[in-house]
Amino acid sequence: MNAPAKIGIGSSLSRVDGVDKVTGQAKYAAEYNVPGLLHGVAVNSRIAKGSILSIDEAAAREVPGVVDVISHLNRPKQAWLDRNWKDELSIPGEPFKAFHDDTILFAGQPVALVVAETFEAARFAASLIEVRYEEEAHNIDFEASLAEKFLPSYMKRRNNYHPPKNRGDAEAAFADAPVKMTGDYHLAPEHHNPMEMHASTVEWHGDGKITVYDKVQGSQGPQAYLASAFGLSKKDVRVVNAYVGGGFGSGLRPQWQVQLAVMAAIHLERSVRVVMTRQQMFTHAHRPECTYSVRLGAEPDGKLQAMIHDATTSTSRFENNMEDIVVWGMMNYDCPNASGEYTIAPRDTYTSADMRAPGAATGMALFEIAMDEMAYAAGVDPLDFRLLNYSEVDAMNGTPYTSKALREAYQEGAARFGWEKRSPAPRSMKEGRELIGWGMATGMWDAQFSKTAARAVLSADGRLEVASASSDIGTGTYTVMVQVAADTLGLAPEQITAKLGDSDLPQAPVEGGSWAAASTGAAVQLACQSVAKKLLSAAEKLDGQPFRGVNGIEGLELAGGEMIRRDNPTIRARITDVMAAAGLDDIEVEETAAPGISDMVSMARKSRNTHSAIFCEVRVDEELNQVRVTRVVNAVAAGRIINPKTARSQILGGVVMGMGMALHEETFADTKLGRWMNHNFAEYHVPAHADVHDIDVIFVHEPDPEVSPLGVKGLGEIGIVGTAAAIANAIYHATGKRVRELPITIDKLLETPAG
Repeated sequence: MNAPAKIGIGSSLSRVDGVDKVTGQAKYAAEYNVPGLLHGVAVNSRIAKGSILSIDEAAAREVPGVVDVISHLNRPKQAWLDRNWKDELSIPGEPFKAFHDDTILFAGQPVALVVAETFEAARFAASLIEVRYEEEAHNIDFEASLAEKFLPSYMKRRNNYHPPKNRGDAEAAFADAPVKMTGDYHLAPEHHNPMEMHASTVEWHGDGKITVYDKVQGSQGPQAYLASAFGLSKKDVRVVNAYVGGGFGSGLRPQWQVQLAVMAAIHLERSVRVVMTRQQMFTHAHRPECTYSVRLGAEPDGKLQAMIHDATTSTSRFENNMEDIVVWGMMNYDCPNASGEYTIAPRDTYTSADMRAPGAATGMALFEIAMDEMAYAAGVDPLDFRLLNYSEVDAMNGTPYTSKALREAYQEGAARFGWEKRSPAPRSMKEGRELIGWGMATGMWDAQFSKTAARAVLSADGRLEVASASSDIGTGTYTVMVQVAADTLGLAPEQITAKLGDSDLPQAPVEGGSWAAASTGAAVQLACQSVAKKLLSAAEKLDGQPFRGVNGIEGLELAGGEMIRRDNPTIRARITDVMAAAGLDDIEVEETAAPGISDMVSMARKSRNTHSAIFCEVRVDEELNQVRVTRVVNAVAAGRIINPKTARSQILGGVVMGMGMALHEETFADTKLGRWMNHNFAEYHVPAHADVHDIDVIFVHEPDPEVSPLGVKGLGEIGIVGTAAAIANAIYHATGKRVRELPITIDKLLETPAG
């Protein structure tokens, strides 16, 4: 007899949380019905730097329904030392502490919170608050901030920053190179704009106990953070983020609205909700602005001899946010002489922060435009140029990869796109009044695996619950947990329930860096394997002991709710019968997946990365310079794919976000007022449905048993990396105009001469 077919790893299972989301049953941070709930509305600073002289609250307090106005003048006790405000992904420096004192650090900083019985009363009363300031000279102009750029002396290897490792003599090699290219590139600042705005509902239970429903990308890190900042016992703080309406990195660290909500709940001993407005979403995390100078030198045939990188990104004056900007090209391409320098420039804004594929989305995109320029300078096809300079190893660190199927990604992507039909000369492809351009670029991101725990509970009726404090920010973690459990124990997905997003659940890190599927999946697999071991032991109670002699769970096939002997598939028993025979109401286990000693050694000796090859077609109106991205093929090498359907969705989202980086997203600074000007959806542009045409996703076969227990590399970030460069390179091929600033807007194409 054959084992029933499994719906597990590799199956295109629809999202298990999809029905709850589309029917409104899924509750987000601002949707929990809490009895006696108060509503808080923040008042934000009108200046960028200075101090508060006075706060006139009188008119606000007269509004019916207003309960209190909280500011630095009357806030409850909170930690004074910076170390008590350090979160799971803290950036070196002084973390922002709302209402800590009268100091203003950035425009939009919350300076007061009006708390009322209704949101409408709080909002109206907040408009009546009058704040007087003593203003100081500020700077949010990035170009001006470059005069203060620096590399912190203590920054060795922290968070997203790994220092570049230089090799050879890049300056001498560049001077001697027959073919040279020099370019200065720029990325505008971008703000996270997920559909769900940051919100916190704090339920006050009394005696210092609270439950915080928060829009955040992890639950246990914020739990520890809030307990430390407000002097609470960690066991009295529960954080729930069961559903998150997009994050893109904005929820990796707790944002100021949760500080205000917890502060108000403690102060009033009431439940309080604080929700950011869309405009307030521009008062915190954002992708840093970047300037990146590249010099490349090559032999006449296009073989690279020198790569020189020099980049600077923006940060705040109170924290030093750094990213990996210059290392990606140094890692990815074979070149004997390479050097990289990286600095940060402070300005009077909130701290820049992680935004989907932090560092790589910026650094790889700008460098891949430079690579395209060099290909043209050498007279080599852009794809052939990359293949000519292909490196089988991590060229910067001198280490092999656990796997690298980028060459296959180039080949499969080019074949699907039809790259061989490309006319090489710029402005040589046209249809009607539209110039047609074909461009390509390389993508690269980290493949990480983090310590994560999971619990599995198998009930006597054959139903299974798997649980972890991991998060699902729209990436499909719920579905991954169900699929791995179904694959491991041979149960139907509808028999399995996944629980996550709760600090009371087994330990898990914040969701970011594309490590959730690999890490949570591995923990769920371990827990389910332990359940299987207990089932095998319980099978000894079956009449005749049909599973005696089975050599561990490796000797079992679990499928269709049955245990089956591999050496004799006619011997099988239903899992429910096994548990009944053993008198078990349930089997409960918890396991932790973590890199072992051998894994740590491997991490030091081998590089772990995902790769992609992006091919893009654009059409540019010859008279209006309007750009349409009409076709994208993204070939991705990312190890084992758990769910092709949800995986494709991740890449689609990344590609669309890359379109935004290439053509739309840009936050403008009013340098006189020290504020972001276009802090709304009317003026901060993101791709709309009409901007998105054909996107084809290819997953290249890339077995990798070393990178993680499941062979999974993660997909959340790789989809955006390189996409903006492929679009920019296609625009050059279409128009002959090389724009070195992202986004590429119509005005820049009008200003740039062809040639």
